[in-house]
Amino acid sequence: MRKRVTLKDVAQAVGVHVSTVSRALDPKTRHLITPEIAERILKTSERLDYRPNAAAYSLKTNRTRTIGVIVPDITNPIFPPIIRGVEDALAEQGYFAFLANTDGKAGREAAIADTLLWRGVDGLVLASVEREDQLVSRLSAEGTPMVTVNRRVERPDIASVVHDDRDGIRLVLRHLADLGHRRIANIAGPQTISTGRERYEAFQDLRNEMGLDPDPRLVIFAEGFNEAEGERAGTELLERGVPFTAIVCSNDRIAIGAIATLRARGLACPEDVSVTGYNDMPMIDRLFPPLTTVRIEQYQAGAKAAELLVELIEEDPAARQPKHVVLPVELVVRGSTAPPRAAV
Repeated sequence: MRKRVTLKDVAQAVGVHVSTVSRALDPKTRHLITPEIAERILKTSERLDYRPNAAAYSLKTNRTRTIGVIVPDITNPIFPPIIRGVEDALAEQGYFAFLANTDGKAGREAAIADTLLWRGVDGLVLASVEREDQLVSRLSAEGTPMVTVNRRVERPDIASVVHDDRDGIRLVLRHLADLGHRRIANIAGPQTISTGRERYEAFQDLRNEMGLDPDPRLVIFAEGFNEAEGERAGTELLERGVPFTAIVCSNDRIAIGAIATLRARGLACPEDVSVTGYNDMPMIDRLFPPLTTVRIEQYQAGAKAAELLVELIEEDPAARQPKHVVLPVELVVRGSTAPPRAAV
C-alpha cells in the first residue's frame, strides 16, 4: 500500500518549511506567502496527491471545517440554488457541507441537528426554522454557531439571511392595482413560519394603504407551502362565493395549486383570474401560463449565509455579533396576470 503523503513530504519536495506549506494550502492564510511559492506548493501538492488529514486538523484546532445544512424539503425547487450558494461560498473558505432534509417535521429537525453536531460540524445553516423554534433556543444556549436562511426566528441574537418580503408584496399589489384589480384575494402561507407571516402582514397593510378592498373573506391560510394546499385553499376561496379578480399566493407552489383549481372549475388564468407567486423557483417560467412572481436571490442567500456562519465560527465566542441581512427582491411579470374582465 502506498504511504499517505504528508505536509512534510510536500515541504521537502518544494524546499520550504512545513509551516509554509500549511499556510499556502489554507485559503485563509495563503496571502501570507508569495504568489510564486504558493503556486509551487499547490502544484506540488496536486502532483503528489496530498490530501489533508482531517482528524489531525480537528485534534489541533478543535474544528472539522464542516458545517451542517438543514432544509425542510429538498424536492422544493428553491432549495437547490440556496444549497449551491452555501457550498460554493464554503469551498472558498476551505469548508465542506453536510446536507439533511427534515420533511417539515420539528422532531426530525432536532434529531438531525444533534446527529450533525455529534459528528463534529462546526456550525449549522438552518432553512427549516419556525418563528418560535425550540431547537434554535437550545442550540443558542449551548453556544452553537448558526445562521438561518430564507426564514428567520423571532430572536435578534440569531443571525439570518432573508429577503425583503414587504417590498415583494408591495410590488405584486402595485402591479395588480395598475392593471385595474381592486378585489384581490390572498392565499397566505403558514403563520408559524416567518415568510408566511411577513407576506401576510404586508398584504394586509398594503392593500389598505393602496385603497384595495379589505374584505377579510378574501384571505385563506394554507397549512403548507405546496401545490396540494394551493388547491385546497383555492377551492375554499371559490366556495365562499366572494367575488375577486386576482389571487396573491405566498409562494410559487401554492400558485400552481391555485391555478389547477381554477382550471378544474372551468376558469382561465389570467382571463378570469390573475395569479401571482413568490420566489421565482426554477422552471416556473415554463408553466402555462408562465407565472408572474417575485424573484428572490436564492443562490446569493445561500452564499451569504455560509459567509456569516464562517465568520461566527472563527470569531471568539465572547465577541460574536450576529448579523441580519435582508436581500432585495424584484417583480417578474409574465403571462399569469392581466387586466380584470369581471369578478369571479
